[in-house]
Amino acid sequence: MAEKAKTSRLLALDILRGITIAGMILVNNPGSWGHIYAPLEHAEWNGLTPTDLVFPFFMFIMGISTYFSLRKYNFSGSWPTYCKILRRTVVIFLIGMFIAWFGLFLRGILNEKTFWEAVLNFDHIRILGVMPRLAICYGVGSLVALWINHRSLPWFIALLLVVYTVLLLSGNGFEFADNNIISVIDHRVLGADHMYADTVGGVRLKFDPEGLLSTLPSIAHMLIGFVCGSMITSTKDNTLRINRLFIVGTILTFSGFLLSFGLPINKKIWSPTFVLTTCGLAASFLGLLIWIIDIKGYRRWCRFFEAFGINPLFMYCLGAILSIIIGTVRIPWSGVESGMISIKGWIYEGILLPICCDDATLASLIFALLFVLVNWCVGYILYKKKIYIKI
Repeated sequence: MAEKAKTSRLLALDILRGITIAGMILVNNPGSWGHIYAPLEHAEWNGLTPTDLVFPFFMFIMGISTYFSLRKYNFSGSWPTYCKILRRTVVIFLIGMFIAWFGLFLRGILNEKTFWEAVLNFDHIRILGVMPRLAICYGVGSLVALWINHRSLPWFIALLLVVYTVLLLSGNGFEFADNNIISVIDHRVLGADHMYADTVGGVRLKFDPEGLLSTLPSIAHMLIGFVCGSMITSTKDNTLRINRLFIVGTILTFSGFLLSFGLPINKKIWSPTFVLTTCGLAASFLGLLIWIIDIKGYRRWCRFFEAFGINPLFMYCLGAILSIIIGTVRIPWSGVESGMISIKGWIYEGILLPICCDDATLASLIFALLFVLVNWCVGYILYKKKIYIKI
């Protein structure tokens, strides 16, 4: 539902959230997947690029927001609390499934399937993904935060990461292969037809970067954000907040990088070192934003991102739906042999490439930036009207 904002919000957190959503939309929508600047690509397997920070930053932010949300219920496991957690978990998961289904439905219609064949096209629908992972981590993480004493949460987080590390080391978890324990579990539980297909080193396999087993460290990831949310609210002194965030951020970041010599940083398996490093960087970046925005008062630059930050899930879904539509719907164009081209292809090849003097990578980046701007226009209307679309 949509409603007017009534309560004050932590602006720095909204801006960090907005930056991550804008980043998600940017990296997910290049003009051509074959022409992307290196920082805007995910690491093929081991390693870390700026693009790899986007999703984990949002997971970290979700943990902080969950602390703020559950604090309203005094962290009590009451019926209203459980109902809210269950409702949000189910709705977010179903939205993710709808986005996956919508792409199959639209392609089915355009491939001349009957309407009901397209509607019931579930044979190859991807079950997991960004939104389903957010849903699972929110639901499980919230319950853990209600059932476990908050002073014990760091130990629980450490236990999750240690258990996951043992599973990876004993199950070929750091190799891109069919016998990787992550892939084995997903094949047996989900089935290959409902998994993401990835390519590493020229080898293509059904390997889901948001798989079931790798959700364990993602829950730990969200809970680290939850603990940082507790740190933020325990004082109103922004200088103290920044000091705490920088200390935690530095410890986590250096721990992640040091341990990466034995346990590689890897987003696609959500390795424990990936959790530590990205949570550390997110905490430090949030501290920096609090210093810039709340202490120094530099706020004009961040209005663009605030439009994304106040309605993050809506903006992400809007970007995903628009991307599917312009990437699937075809229009007549004489510039290709088939005589038909997607709306996205027409904008990229027919307009941007000539403008950029056939610099394919630059044209691809400009397309992505324009796509972000189109989404921002919608978000800005909601921002000006101070409307939050809540789930």
